[in-house]
Amino acid sequence: MNDTDVSKQIQQMVRFIRQEAEEKANEISVSAEEEFNIEKLQLVEAEKKKIRQEYERKEKQVDVRKKIEYSMQLNASRLKVLQAQDDLVSTMKEATAKELLQVGQHHHNLVEAILPHHHQGFYKKLLHDLIVQSLLRLKEPCVLLRCRKHDEHLVKHVLDAVKEEYAEKANVHAPEIIVDDIHLPPAPSHHNMHGPSCSGGVVMASRDGKIVCENTLDARLEVVFRKKLPEIRKCLFGQVTA
Repeated sequence: MNDTDVSKQIQQMVRFIRQEAEEKANEISVSAEEEFNIEKLQLVEAEKKKIRQEYERKEKQVDVRKKIEYSMQLNASRLKVLQAQDDLVSTMKEATAKELLQVGQHHHNLVEAILPHHHQGFYKKLLHDLIVQSLLRLKEPCVLLRCRKHDEHLVKHVLDAVKEEYAEKANVHAPEIIVDDIHLPPAPSHHNMHGPSCSGGVVMASRDGKIVCENTLDARLEVVFRKKLPEIRKCLFGQVTA
């Protein structure tokens, strides 16, 4: 083999090596490009996922805040409604208490509301009935009676009839009724708006003071108001729904 042949073979080998190198380089370049694109895509998708997650988290926070704000507004509205209802009921009770003051002097239709089994509205008759009722509750042979100073003459005037009626109803001897020297407070007035007051009626107790029957008009109003409060609310505000 001469020098020319050797030279040709060397050139062929060089071309082959160069071709292989170029192909390998191309493969490496393509592979690197593919890996780069894959990695870039993965990074992009990862960032997209993070952004979506962050958006969802903030969206949930906004939704929770909206629900909390709505709930607070709803509760505030309910409280305002309840307060307004309570204010109306209180105003009605105060108005009734003011009208009740007239019972101690004149006939009034509130007597029938407070004492449904009695229909005579004169205060003297009312005192008579309240004392008899108290005696029937106490069932004591001797009782103490306390009334307003303003009512003392009426109370003493009806005591004999009261004793007779009670004795007949309870089938016992007529009781001893001691009118206390200490009186119930007077009716409320402009001069005594914040002090103790009594619209009328009596307070009676056993002689030892252990059993007490409060039968004032104020106490009767409280009892009736508590008892009738659901009906009053239903009448004023309609059927309450849960």
